[in-house]
Amino acid sequence: MKSPFGNLGTSLTRRQALRNLGVGAAGMTVLGALSKTTFAQSSGPGLDVAVLQFALNLEYLEAEFYTYATFGTGIEARGIGTDGSGTKGPVTIKSNSRVPFQNSAIEQYATEIGADERTHVIFFRNALAAAGAQPIARPAIDLLNSFNTLAQVAGIGQSFDPFANDVNFLLGAFIFEDVGVTLFGGSARLLTNKDILESAAGILAVEAYHAGNIRVNIFNAGPGPQGLAQRISDVRKMLSGADDDQGVVLDGRANIVPTDSNGRAFRRTPRQGLNIVYGAKDASSGLFFPNGVNGTIK
Repeated sequence: MKSPFGNLGTSLTRRQALRNLGVGAAGMTVLGALSKTTFAQSSGPGLDVAVLQFALNLEYLEAEFYTYATFGTGIEARGIGTDGSGTKGPVTIKSNSRVPFQNSAIEQYATEIGADERTHVIFFRNALAAAGAQPIARPAIDLLNSFNTLAQVAGIGQSFDPFANDVNFLLGAFIFEDVGVTLFGGSARLLTNKDILESAAGILAVEAYHAGNIRVNIFNAGPGPQGLAQRISDVRKMLSGADDDQGVVLDGRANIVPTDSNGRAFRRTPRQGLNIVYGAKDASSGLFFPNGVNGTIK
């Protein structure tokens, strides 16, 4: 039977794929160190607008993924605004992206999560306006070539289509959800406005619910999907440069809630998150955001 994950016997070596991501041998040796970006140098109080802008970029990404998966169209077709400051870009995606769900429960989960993510886009756009800042525009988003490149690096195959079936969809969602949780947790300390912080905590909780849902369903899908989720986790950890990721199985048992030694969710800095979504350490663009993100934190 043909594997739904593509050709696992790809001739592309892992080293070649890493070069495609911009993580060659030299880059691998320094992935463990946190980069000194403009953001890191300017960290401190009063970064609320910058953090809101950063979060909105990621919410655009998640909202587009789930909306295309469940409706076959993007968030603009659902009445969500995408204009604003910075460069607005298109969404690169296959022509027929609506997932042919076979499991009605998973389809309902996907639809609910998509609705949440679209609401998050609206919230962050409104929060920026309330803070006296223009919302950022949706940057160019790649939901086609990005998955193919990650599949090669993770050893899944030459290509990967997250819209092909239920399991592929879950694995595609797995890429985003844990990243969102860790970034909200790691960015909370940068917020000074208590109202914004309270709302961000609420959104963090929702993203954690999403991540848990996706992880449970991947675990229940069996050893094959579990193993592929581990490969994705390994790539995220490599790009982040820290021991801050876990698959859905740990020490031979279910690992639905990935935590550190103190039982806390892992936390990532904005730079670590950008390393993952850009596909390379200290990059300014790439992978899911081929032209970079909009806003101050880049």
